[in-house]
Amino acid sequence: MPSVTHDDAPLLADLMPWSVAPPRLGRAWPAAPDPASLKARWDALVKAEGPDREALFGATRARTLHSAVGQLPGQASGTGRLARASGPCAEPVRIQTGPFDEQWLIPDHRLIDAARPELWRVADEQQVFAVEQPPSPDGPVLLVASVLPVVPPQPKLPGTKAAPVARPGRVHPLYRRPGGLEPNLAPGLSDLLAGRLGHSPAPLDVLAWTVAVAGRGPRGVTVPLTADPELWARGTELGHRMLWLMRRDGERPKLPGGRRPYVRAPLPPFPVEPRYDREEETLRLDEGRISPVPPAAWDFEVGGVRVLDQWFGSRITRPEPGTLEAVRPTTWPQSWTTELLELVTILTLLSELRAQQRELTIESPITAADLRKAEVLPPPPTTRHPASVLTHEEEGPEGQFTLL
Repeated sequence: MPSVTHDDAPLLADLMPWSVAPPRLGRAWPAAPDPASLKARWDALVKAEGPDREALFGATRARTLHSAVGQLPGQASGTGRLARASGPCAEPVRIQTGPFDEQWLIPDHRLIDAARPELWRVADEQQVFAVEQPPSPDGPVLLVASVLPVVPPQPKLPGTKAAPVARPGRVHPLYRRPGGLEPNLAPGLSDLLAGRLGHSPAPLDVLAWTVAVAGRGPRGVTVPLTADPELWARGTELGHRMLWLMRRDGERPKLPGGRRPYVRAPLPPFPVEPRYDREEETLRLDEGRISPVPPAAWDFEVGGVRVLDQWFGSRITRPEPGTLEAVRPTTWPQSWTTELLELVTILTLLSELRAQQRELTIESPITAADLRKAEVLPPPPTTRHPASVLTHEEEGPEGQFTLL
């Protein structure tokens, strides 16, 4: 983390004032690492009747087969009671279920305990979500994603204790409206930075700087600011590379040939438990082998949880038989191997950027007191609430339409 005292730095919660708790699924089966399993799970649900459907669904206080809820914004799913649902499920969409772990979700409001529709209304190709992370000794305090991050539920495991998972904190969208409109920045912040730096930074530049320097102070996640143009340029350049790696957009990152991870021995039909050989920098999946896997990638933690452990856990943990979670691939898909090799690359490159982060000693700081004096802080109360989005009709329960 940057060499700076965070006591006087402004809070992320003030600089990006609108934040929302992440969507909470409430049940594990509507999300999976592959979309085909989700369609098969839905088919199994709607083929079951009466008590069998109830048992498969997994009712909670927030959702039962008789809950009346509207569509998720921008998604085409049914709005009738699940007790009588039939036909195919809504087309699965990408979400983030853990650090650097993009999976798939059935985007059906009836299946999700706390979907946070306000986030779905602004989720599009221009949106970027900054996500606070749990405290940990050496992990990042802030990650970003191009898809919605969700709180993954613990899977039902037969007679075993579930492995720990890193659960996301509050989500700060970069934009308050679809189409990259109305940046979620404290009013006046961009103008103040323009006056101090000599140019007006774009919203994505502010986020890049934030990712590069964010730390944890006594009151929460803080973002040290600087009036030094050269330091700002170095910080934003570093931050943009971090954004590229975290968002996984565009050209896929690669390590030089001699360091690029490869499958050295074929993976088995379904690995049981990964083992890491630190001396050989090899990830062993039963008789399968992937190398080189640098120790920095294997040791990379978020919220005190090793990222690769959580990634594997959601794929190799055997759920309770007879549950919808147990409907999954019977052999290890090639696409998962591709995702694993890319994840090792991303974690390796991010770990190498930590040294550059530590070198960003903040000079000519713009403190929280400076922002209060300039009347940038505190942000107006209205900026802490979602904007009114009046772009389309949304179907309410039982097919009724409501205009928001």
